[in-house]
Amino acid sequence: MSRMRLNIFLERAHARSLDALATMKRVSKSSLVAAALASYLSPDGADRREAATVRRLEKMDRNLERLERDQTILIETVALFVRHHFAITAPIPEAHHEAARAQGRVRFEQFVEQLARHLQRGESLVQDLSNEIGEGVAS
Repeated sequence: MSRMRLNIFLERAHARSLDALATMKRVSKSSLVAAALASYLSPDGADRREAATVRRLEKMDRNLERLERDQTILIETVALFVRHHFAITAPIPEAHHEAARAQGRVRFEQFVEQLARHLQRGESLVQDLSNEIGEGVAS
């Protein structure tokens, strides 16, 4: 097989990686580059890259569907809570507004603290609800 000499420019990080791999495998850098180029240009290589791309896109699609489902659950949960809260909460007399605001601030601070603890533990209320809904359907 006749070979042709080429001079190429690589990013420093790529050149270091190529050097390390050639040393580790005890082969020349030229043979590594030739093998990588042959793989990249082969129809088989294109098929593998296309299949990998399709798999990545399918995974992204599933993730987006899950995010959409979670967002819908969240929106419905908040809407239902707000509707329920407005339906059961009696109007506050004018004389108690300031005390109600102070109590609201305290409750909100407690809510934020509880939310922070919940998130730090890596728990997901949306996932818990999804699981409960799924178990209820399966029963």
